Amino acid sequence: MSFHVSFSTKPLLLGVLAVGAVSLAALSFADQESSQSEEIVAGQEQSLPNGPGASDHQGPPPGPPPSAEDEAVRARMGDTSTLMGTISIPDTVKTCGTDAGYERLVCLTNVLKETLSDEQLALTQLDYSIEKAKTWSNLPAGAVPSRPGIFLGELSVKQRGIVKAIMMEATGSDTNEGFDEMVQTLNADDYIGTISTDYKAGYSSFNTKFAFLGDPSSDEVWQLYYGGHHLAFTNTYKNGHMIGATPSFRGIEPFPAFDMNGRTNIPMQQERDAFAAMLNSLSQDQRQQAKLAGVYRDILAGPQEDDAIPETQEGVSVSQLNDEQKALVMAAIETYVGDIDEADANAYMEKYRSELDDTTIGYSGTVEMNSEDDYVRIHGPSVWIEFSLQSNKSTNKVGIHPHSVWRDRTDDYGGQQ
Repeated sequence: MSFHVSFSTKPLLLGVLAVGAVSLAALSFADQESSQSEEIVAGQEQSLPNGPGASDHQGPPPGPPPSAEDEAVRARMGDTSTLMGTISIPDTVKTCGTDAGYERLVCLTNVLKETLSDEQLALTQLDYSIEKAKTWSNLPAGAVPSRPGIFLGELSVKQRGIVKAIMMEATGSDTNEGFDEMVQTLNADDYIGTISTDYKAGYSSFNTKFAFLGDPSSDEVWQLYYGGHHLAFTNTYKNGHMIGATPSFRGIEPFPAFDMNGRTNIPMQQERDAFAAMLNSLSQDQRQQAKLAGVYRDILAGPQEDDAIPETQEGVSVSQLNDEQKALVMAAIETYVGDIDEADANAYMEKYRSELDDTTIGYSGTVEMNSEDDYVRIHGPSVWIEFSLQSNKSTNKVGIHPHSVWRDRTDDYGGQQ
């Protein structure tokens, strides 16, 4: 693929909107994070919930008590690891053959459904609605019981092995990308679960949700839903092919590296390195053009912020960059697009390449992308990618961690909005 540059590691960035304040929802868990943003006035320090100075944000939020439905979901949560990275894929998937593609993906979904009890199937196979599709979040399971689907921990080892096969079919196969990146994100929740005292939050890979929104065997719209703390995978399909791979949220804490479930995990260092290389390639004049006003403590277009992408593009136009710099922009984009299957990833990369000269890049903080409040975005006619570095929330350890999102402005949710 032209413009391809490989990186061995990946870091992250943070942001706060400097245009119009967005209120932050109070949370019932002291360790939880918000993916919304708030205006920072120059010279005036502000504290965000669960950010610096957030130690007083304890206890339940104001408002009505939790619903019985939410409490019933929380009662199903668990704290055992699903070991999705090392679990075996059962021989039953061999009936689907080995040729990668949509037909094999649908076959695998049917293999899984044949193993599910009536109760499990009712949690896994759901009707499609755009409202359901939008119920994703970066927060842990206890904070967002409304996520659709069955908990991975409610499936048997064999059933989780089939889920693994499904996700591997729908995602990229490179190290620290696609399914491997998702495994490491789940490992992070298992790690947090060993040190957190916030037992209600549900820090565990057990509590990652999996669902089919719509029937994969039909020609109608359906979404492959896989999400939990710091993870939202929302591939949308119709008439035998993918019609949307976004929104796609990734975050990780601890960052950049931690040991858990028999491996060293560094799932987002590759993104950070790609952005740092892209920004460091800019001349001083280009950096001045790329510099965004304000301080960004988180991403803008996070969960339930589908209309937050600015209409006006800011930063330096990629049309002003040389071929080497353009290659670095494409390499940064590829660390996100590479999370989906190869054929669909290639189609997205071709689209973004064709729109490259109409794309801008902007940043706030430093070009190294290794400090709190470092933030970078890529904003094109279609592509929108944000990377933001913020203070730790879940581990209660001094340090930073990234939030990041990939959206496609033309086919978010498969264009069903």
